[in-house]
Amino acid sequence: MTIESITLFRQWQPFRDGTYRCSGGRSAEGFDSTIVEIRTRDGHAGYGEMAPLGSFYDPAFAEGARAAMRELCPRLVGADASGIEKLNRRMDLLLKGHPYAKAAIDMALWDLAGKRAGQPLAALTGGAEGNTIALYRSLAQEAPDAMARRAQKYVAEGYRRLQVKVGLDVDEDVARLEAVRAAVPSATVLFCDANASWGTAEVRRFLSATRSIDYVLEQPCASYEENLAVRSACDRPLVLDETIDGVDVLLRAISDGLVDGITIKLARVGGITRAKLIRDVAIARNLKITIEDTGGAEIDTSAYCALMLSTPESLRQHTVDFHNWVTVSNARAEFRIEGGAITPPSGPGLGVEVDTKMFGDPIFVARQ
Repeated sequence: MTIESITLFRQWQPFRDGTYRCSGGRSAEGFDSTIVEIRTRDGHAGYGEMAPLGSFYDPAFAEGARAAMRELCPRLVGADASGIEKLNRRMDLLLKGHPYAKAAIDMALWDLAGKRAGQPLAALTGGAEGNTIALYRSLAQEAPDAMARRAQKYVAEGYRRLQVKVGLDVDEDVARLEAVRAAVPSATVLFCDANASWGTAEVRRFLSATRSIDYVLEQPCASYEENLAVRSACDRPLVLDETIDGVDVLLRAISDGLVDGITIKLARVGGITRAKLIRDVAIARNLKITIEDTGGAEIDTSAYCALMLSTPESLRQHTVDFHNWVTVSNARAEFRIEGGAITPPSGPGLGVEVDTKMFGDPIFVARQ
């Protein structure tokens, strides 16, 4: 399965619900996606996708990913696409760091492997348990009444789990959470995600003021040490997202008794190969697991849903339907969404059909 060519495409994916706002006044209008096509000499094609949330969310940005891919792709052509871990080691040898730039390449290799084996990605990464995954919908930061109305809209659309974006002024964030809690059915699961924007004082104040509300606290502080410092004050489940960028930090968090759950984003850790390693360690320690990404459409959604589907049902938290966040499509994919859950495609590899003509001319091609 020799790699004959690697082609890059770009797709702008506007948000269906308008501007997406995070803490600190950071915002984005859509995902700037890079799509990778890897073709092999025996006629197979695999696809991957990487789309950061602006340039403010992770140490990643779209043009940086594309520049790094232009560096990597010519040096992968001619290699055996079936050696996924070997190719990951080669990418690390050729380009130190920049895991987000390697994620879509790794994803395309897994898609190829599944197509060649005639198996869906979930089968290759542990075997599917059931066929549905719980979904959540994120409530971007607005005034409390506006967030409450949006929460009601999402519940009416079928979502049963909501992520309330906090991380600004503590009193305003308390009002946001209270407004959302009052606006939705009591069975609606709430996560409060500060996106690493609080210091320890703000976290303690928020926890004290919301003691009577049931929610999961997600990534309150930026540094590992700050999150560890507030762990003893947190009398509810604590989930880390931005902090979990590799297996080493997860092992440390397990040793310190820091986390009850983790969120793994494919682009942050470098793709499916490393996300699976992190996931498997979390499974061994019975942690609650979310697998998603920083953004994208059908290609990316199918990839992280497949890895989530091969995670034990008892440990699955939820995931996100990013392909429904945007107004454009990048593949035909038979997703089914019902009752606040998603059923991903069941075809070989990612289970998606990609017509690259929809992207226009490639932005880069590497071939033998």
